[in-house]
Amino acid sequence: FEMQFGVNHLGHFLLTNLLLDKLKQSAPSRVVTVSSLAHTFISGLDFDDLNSEKSYNPDNAYSMSKLANVLFSRELSRRLEGTGVTSNSLHPGIIYTELNQHRENWIRGIVGTQLSKVANRIMEGVVNIIGKSVEQGAQTTICCAVAEEWQNTSGLYFSDCVPKDTSAAGMDDEAAARLWEISEKMVGLKP
Repeated sequence: FEMQFGVNHLGHFLLTNLLLDKLKQSAPSRVVTVSSLAHTFISGLDFDDLNSEKSYNPDNAYSMSKLANVLFSRELSRRLEGTGVTSNSLHPGIIYTELNQHRENWIRGIVGTQLSKVANRIMEGVVNIIGKSVEQGAQTTICCAVAEEWQNTSGLYFSDCVPKDTSAAGMDDEAAARLWEISEKMVGLKP
């Protein structure tokens, strides 16, 4: 698998499916999938190249994995209707975390070690001005997981602890169902 698609989507897909019986037995329960605003940066999933083997761009691969999160959450909500299990996805905000190390390595490869240190400091400073701390970024996840006002809400996309519109691609029910079927085969749940 392409690493970002595997980690950000397929890992969550498989784990959730392996826990479905327990989630249903524990109802009311919630599945919260951390996506990203980056899912809006692409117009849809490229089902002919989910593993980015034909054309690789790390930003597009990340956006595709985050769109997959939104579609997975939406399809899971549809499949769990009436079970007492809800499923929502969310954007935590712009946060500078250690996950940026891969971007730092990419920048280093382009401009060299010294300039990459400067570029990374600038990027970190900008994110600290317009972004959120890790603690602030966790709030929407916590809200979706435990807030009483959202306990029966399912199939939505959240940002800043409230439902927000997702992209048109994020509301594509046919793509969500197709992704589910392909993901089942990719992780070995179906032959």
